[in-house]
Amino acid sequence: MASTPPFRIMLTMRIHPGREAEFERTWLRIGDVVTSHPANLGQWLIRSEEEQSTYYIVSDWVDEPRFREFERSERHLEHRQALHPLRASGSMVTGSVLVHLTGAAAQPVPAAG
Repeated sequence: MASTPPFRIMLTMRIHPGREAEFERTWLRIGDVVTSHPANLGQWLIRSEEEQSTYYIVSDWVDEPRFREFERSERHLEHRQALHPLRASGSMVTGSVLVHLTGAAAQPVPAAG
């Protein structure tokens, strides 16, 4: 049986200037709200090198219906409420991963310490 490709969420978050460190600490502290959901495959926090106070959050899910289930949950609402005061603006795009090509130098990315 063929497996369903991962469903990917890509968020762009612009944080109020001067609150970046607080955002990073809060995101890390509450990250298990997302990763503990049985349909979550993982998530990444990326800080832009070009745009100060801009972050990208990527999360992969087993499929869209299970992500939407999480998106409507009380746990997600609490997660969003913790981050909302730090956010100046944000946007979300979604998609299905069609192909993943692993590079020759691929190594697991270490968790932030």
